[in-house]
Amino acid sequence: MLHSSIKEELKTAMKAHDAVKLRTVRSMLTAFTNELVATSRTPQSMLEDSEVLAVIKRLAKQRKESIVQYEAGNRQDLADPEKEELIVLESYLPQMMSRDEIRPIVEAKIALMGEVDKSKMGMLIGSLMKELNGKADGGDVKAVVEEIINK
Repeated sequence: MLHSSIKEELKTAMKAHDAVKLRTVRSMLTAFTNELVATSRTPQSMLEDSEVLAVIKRLAKQRKESIVQYEAGNRQDLADPEKEELIVLESYLPQMMSRDEIRPIVEAKIALMGEVDKSKMGMLIGSLMKELNGKADGGDVKAVVEEIINK
């Protein structure tokens, strides 16, 4: 299970004196415990792999948003540790599809749905995100859809 292997990573990071990985793994384990408590389970329980990935995705998204905010506020000293943690978090996530890999799926979906204009764009993106099931970044999917529709 992914949850237990990440618990083992904590020990490995401690032994290796890897401060960034240690800090990141601790934050992941805390988020896992919070998720367990929020879903009325004991903190000693284990999350399913799909739940673990959902929590890690949420943490990665938080890091990305923080980086944007810190850089907008000209606080590189705060953005750098967030970037380091984001790299560690992304190492646990499956590889995301590129825009070039997303394009044929979008084109096939548009061909299936018929003519799609801007009013149906949200419905199309929602349908694509369900179909891609977390294999592609929502921002990339939206960019490809807008690019194709605005041709």
